[in-house]
Amino acid sequence: MNNGENCKRRRKEGFTADEDDGENDDSCSSGRETKKKDLNGIITSLVLLDEQEKRDREERNDAFKEEKSVMESTHAKETRTMLEFHSNLNDYYSKIDETDRVKRKKSRVKAATVVATASNHVAEDGNGKSGSGQQRRLWVKDRSNAWWDECNRPDYPEEEFKKAFRMSKSTFDLICDELNAVIAKEDTTLRNAIPVKQRVAVCIWRLATGEPLRLVSKRFGLGISTCHKLVLEVCSAIRNVLMPKYLQWPDEDSLRKIKQQFEGISGIPNVVGSMYTTHIPIIAPKISVAAYFNKRHTERNQKTSYSITVQGVVDPTGVFTDVCIGWPGSMTDDQVLEKSALFQRAKNGGLLNGVWVVGNSGYPLMDWVLVPYNQQHLTWTQHAFNEKIGEIQKVAKEAFGRLKGRWCCLQKRTEVKLQDLPVVLGACCVLHNICEMKKEGIDPELKIEVIDDEMVAEDGLRSVSSLKARDAIAHNLLHHGLAGTGFL
Repeated sequence: MNNGENCKRRRKEGFTADEDDGENDDSCSSGRETKKKDLNGIITSLVLLDEQEKRDREERNDAFKEEKSVMESTHAKETRTMLEFHSNLNDYYSKIDETDRVKRKKSRVKAATVVATASNHVAEDGNGKSGSGQQRRLWVKDRSNAWWDECNRPDYPEEEFKKAFRMSKSTFDLICDELNAVIAKEDTTLRNAIPVKQRVAVCIWRLATGEPLRLVSKRFGLGISTCHKLVLEVCSAIRNVLMPKYLQWPDEDSLRKIKQQFEGISGIPNVVGSMYTTHIPIIAPKISVAAYFNKRHTERNQKTSYSITVQGVVDPTGVFTDVCIGWPGSMTDDQVLEKSALFQRAKNGGLLNGVWVVGNSGYPLMDWVLVPYNQQHLTWTQHAFNEKIGEIQKVAKEAFGRLKGRWCCLQKRTEVKLQDLPVVLGACCVLHNICEMKKEGIDPELKIEVIDDEMVAEDGLRSVSSLKARDAIAHNLLHHGLAGTGFL
């Protein structure tokens, strides 16, 4: 029994002797002191633990702040480096352009000086000493253009002309007439201007064959840089002059006919277009390489691939009614759609109220975008719907196959710079439309099957009402005997 208990017991029993009281008081005091020391020790330990924990927490906070500061500093440094690189690259290109401009100016001044000197000599010798007095011209390398002269003859075989330029002579002449006012040049004192037909032929042959510029140069008897310049000039003219005329969204009367044709193909009402997105291979760009990296094509072909996208909407005849060109190849189909002008017009202006544009499973189901069912276990009705909507998807996919088949430059990486490529691709789409409208057939050997990996959209459902509308269309197809049984 401890001292505290003895103290209590003795007080209870009433001991009052002086000697005993002294002993009892000493015993009680000793117990209280012991307890007090133990309590103080515990409190001290707790205080020490609390201080230690506070120090540890402060050290962790300091370490976190230091790590955060290092990360922010690294990020800021990387950002500055990228901005400096981009700025230096722009300065580099600007200097090159300025140097080229100065060189061209000097060459023109020098040539003009030579011509003026020659003219003065001719004037001084005008009393007959100079002989013929023939006007001098700027010296150019003598190249043979026999191949083009042969193609340009009126009696040149139609089949051979179409094989070279992917179109008949009449369609080619139509394009030349349309572009004549924009691309025609006048003869100068130094040299004769290149004729409009030859200008257009250089561009179309380059797009049709995809051959390098050195071979284009040999074919047409022109310089390599001249051919490159002609291709870009004619493509720009096609985009600016012909695109508003031959590639535009249909009017009300045309939309009515398109609905009837698509309904005749599939049985699905109110369809105004078939949509598809393809990839065009490019050389790895110097800026934003990761954005143009095409992971799916790289994995399938076992070869590093970079690309840009072309999204197109076509009518039942395969004519493009809307295109969106130039977004990086790493973007999915639904991301490209959201960046397109068609999406913005449909969102802001109600361009597509009450009608459908059919896409594959890479696009989301929306109030105006109709896509197939993509879940694993489909009902009979859903299978039938997917079979019929696949017939509409096939129209766009085959149109892109003819586009790439006609213009072989789209099948391989070209020498065109990335910033100029959308102009070239837009020109290819316009020329495709002209050929389709003029019923220009394509050689079966040129037809290709486009292969673009479809990825299901992350947010595949954007509208509950469209989900109900799709179900209603699917049931109508099956119960009215419009759906086939090819899926069985």
